Amino acid sequence: MKKGLDMLKMISRLMVVVAVAAGFAFVPAAYAAKAKGLQVTPEIQEAAQKINDYFNSFQTMKGEFVQTSPQGRASRGVMHLSKPGKLRFEYEAPNPLLIASDGKWLTIKNKVKERGDQVPLSSTPLRLIVSPKLNLLQEAMVVNFQQDGGFTTMALADRKGSMAGQIVLVFDDNRNELQQWIIIDGKGQRTTVELVNLEKDVKMNPKLFQVTIKRNQ
Repeated sequence: MKKGLDMLKMISRLMVVVAVAAGFAFVPAAYAAKAKGLQVTPEIQEAAQKINDYFNSFQTMKGEFVQTSPQGRASRGVMHLSKPGKLRFEYEAPNPLLIASDGKWLTIKNKVKERGDQVPLSSTPLRLIVSPKLNLLQEAMVVNFQQDGGFTTMALADRKGSMAGQIVLVFDDNRNELQQWIIIDGKGQRTTVELVNLEKDVKMNPKLFQVTIKRNQ
């Protein structure tokens, strides 16, 4: 009975998150790059500080994730974060992807084919998540903001316009933890990552973030 109630609570929370995130009018990055950020109100300042405090409260984090692609396909896996700059997303089969950053390069690898590619971590929104000390309002501009149902949803774009796309953070105010992020790429496509079973300051093997690939031609 308890497991059934816990499952119902989890489903209820996920429905709230989806509803809050869906309330945003997501725009293509080409348009977003021209858009002006919102005026920073006391509410935005307070919410940004709360998210900053959360991210700056740990050096490493481990958890599970459920990723939904722009086509609606769901994949599960395990996430490792280690500041500054290191991350690893290892997907469960049959998804062959492994995404890892050594602090400088973000590597996307197909584990079956042993091939992949790399981009500078600094050119992706994921750099914010593994920043050594996060200051959202300094690093990015807020292009959308909403507080509803115990969740804060904040859409961020690169202040300098050098990083394509946006990252949308969904923060659970009651549990005081990040619930979800949404990456909007340069074509306006959304990839949603839902986080569960998070553990802070877990000891990690540095080799987790070292990935070798055969480059795609």
